[in-house]
Amino acid sequence: MAAPMEVAVCTDSSAQLWSCVVWELHSGANLLTYRGGQAGPRGLALLNGEYLLAAQLGKNYISAWELQRKDQLQQKIMCPGPVTCLTTSPNGLYVLAGIAESIYLWEVSTGNLLVILNRHYQDVSCLRFTGDSSHFLSGGKDCLVLVWNLCSLLQLDPSRTPAPQHVWSRHTLPITDLHCGFGGPLARVATTSLDQTVKLWEISSGELLLSVLFDVSIMAVTMDLAEHHMFCGGSDGSIFQVDLCTWPGQREKSFQPEQDSGKVFKGHRNQVTCLSVSTDGSVLLSGSHDETVRLWDIQSKQCIRTVTFKGPVTNASIMLAPVSMLSSDFRPSLPLPHFNKHLLGAEHGDEQHRGALTLRLGLHQQNVLGGQDQLRIRVTELEDEVRNLRKINRDLFDFSTRIITRPAKPRRRAQRLASPPRSLQTARNSVSR
Repeated sequence: MAAPMEVAVCTDSSAQLWSCVVWELHSGANLLTYRGGQAGPRGLALLNGEYLLAAQLGKNYISAWELQRKDQLQQKIMCPGPVTCLTTSPNGLYVLAGIAESIYLWEVSTGNLLVILNRHYQDVSCLRFTGDSSHFLSGGKDCLVLVWNLCSLLQLDPSRTPAPQHVWSRHTLPITDLHCGFGGPLARVATTSLDQTVKLWEISSGELLLSVLFDVSIMAVTMDLAEHHMFCGGSDGSIFQVDLCTWPGQREKSFQPEQDSGKVFKGHRNQVTCLSVSTDGSVLLSGSHDETVRLWDIQSKQCIRTVTFKGPVTNASIMLAPVSMLSSDFRPSLPLPHFNKHLLGAEHGDEQHRGALTLRLGLHQQNVLGGQDQLRIRVTELEDEVRNLRKINRDLFDFSTRIITRPAKPRRRAQRLASPPRSLQTARNSVSR
C-alpha cells in the first residue's frame, strides 16, 4: 500500500493567479488551485476532509469550496464583521472564527451559531483546536491566550457567562501565533508574541513550562510531531530551532544566535508568517512577507525549494492529502448548511431549541415581557456605546504598542541633543568671565 501523499497548501494576499494553491510536497508539482477571493492570515482551514474554508482578507464572509470542484465557489458564509482568524475542529463538527474581539462557534451539521465568546479585549489573532477537539485556544492583541473547554461551553446554563479554563497572561505584547501539540487535554501549547518570547505551556495544569527570549519579535511557531524541536519564525526573516529535549533545566532562557548558529535557517528577506513540519520531521515549510514559500531540510538547514508568489504569503501548511482531494469522483457526504449570523432563537424572538446554547443580556431579561420597542432601542444604544468604547480602547492600545516597540534613537544623536548649543555655551563662558 502506497504511503499517504503530503501536500503543501498556500495562499497569498494578492490572489492574482489563484486564491489557494495545493502542490505535492516533494516534487513541487501543482495539484489544485482554488479561485475566488483573498485568504487572510491564519484564515485557512480544512473541514472534515471535504471542504476548504478561507476567511477573506478584510471582508465579512468565509469562502467555502468542495475540494474537487475547485473552480466553483460553493458558498459564502456571511459573518457580522471581518474575520481575523479561522479554524475547524479535527472531528469536523464545529467551525470557529475570530471577529474583532469575539469568538463565534458554529455547528456544521445544522449551521447554528451556538455561542459568542467575548473575553478578549482586543482583536482575536489566532485560534487552534486540540487534536481530539475537546478544547480550543484563542490568542489576541490584548496579550492574552485563553483555553476553552468545548464540552463545558455547550452544556453551560444560558444564564451564566462562559469562562475559559485557563487565562495565560505572561506575554506583554500582542499574540502572533499558537501551536497545539498532540495529547488532547494533556497537550503542550507554544505561544508567540511581539514581546520577542516564545512560551511553552501545559493545558492540563495551565503551567508555564518554558520561556525563550529572542533578539527579534516572533511571528510564527510550530513543532514536529514528536515535539523534539520547536521552530520559531522571526520578524527579520530568520527561523530559529529550539531543541526541547536537550534544553537545560531552567524555565527561562535566551536564544543566542552567535552560540547557536547551527540552529538558524537563513534565506527569507522579510518576516516569517507561517511554519509547518512534515509528518516524518525531515522538512520544514515556511511562508514570508518576501512573497516566497521555502522548503527546508531540517538536518542541514538548507533550502531545497523556493516557490514565488505575487504577494505576501498569508498561509502555508503541510497536510496529508485527503481522499477527496485526489479522487475526481468524490463528492461531500452532506452539503454545507446555511450558517446563521445570529444566536439560535435571538433573531426573531423564537423559543430556544432543545440542545442549543443561547446567550442573553441578563440585565434586560426581566423587561422582555413588556416594552419590547423600548427595550430594543435601549439595547441598540448600549451596543453602540460598547462599540465606541471598544474602538477607543483599541486605539489607545495600538498607540501604546507603537510607543513601546519604537526603535531607540542612536546614542550619538541623543548625546548631541542633550548637550547645549555652541552659541549658548559661548554666552555662558562670557558671563562666567
